[in-house]
Amino acid sequence: MRLPNIQSILFHLARFVAAFIIAQTLFFKFSGSDESKFIFSTLGMEPWGRYGLAVLESFCVLFLLIPSFVWLGSLISLNLMLGAILSHFVFLGIVVQGDGGLLFFLAIVVFLLSSYLFYIERKKVPYLKEYLG
Repeated sequence: MRLPNIQSILFHLARFVAAFIIAQTLFFKFSGSDESKFIFSTLGMEPWGRYGLAVLESFCVLFLLIPSFVWLGSLISLNLMLGAILSHFVFLGIVVQGDGGLLFFLAIVVFLLSSYLFYIERKKVPYLKEYLG
């Protein structure tokens, strides 16, 4: 699908911002930072959940950066960020270890960007494209 110029710029900006935010958190998950260990211990998923989600997020970043797989990267990140947002509401709280709500805010931003990306790319989703024309 050919997008108008401003929409194309917004699309690519959303891809790169979402990928950058997700990629930025990978270092902390893989290196076992105190904050990551605290979060996943609170969720009862330390260390396997931390590593597992880091691997999923790595694939997500990769798919967001490959133009023909943006739909898949956005779908994965939508689900991951929904889980993160729900975890904040149910288990962690908005502010985690004095971060001022930064992690929660970043999860909301990635969720919104991924929603936009998935909407734009919805006709590329196998099986779904049959129903969308």
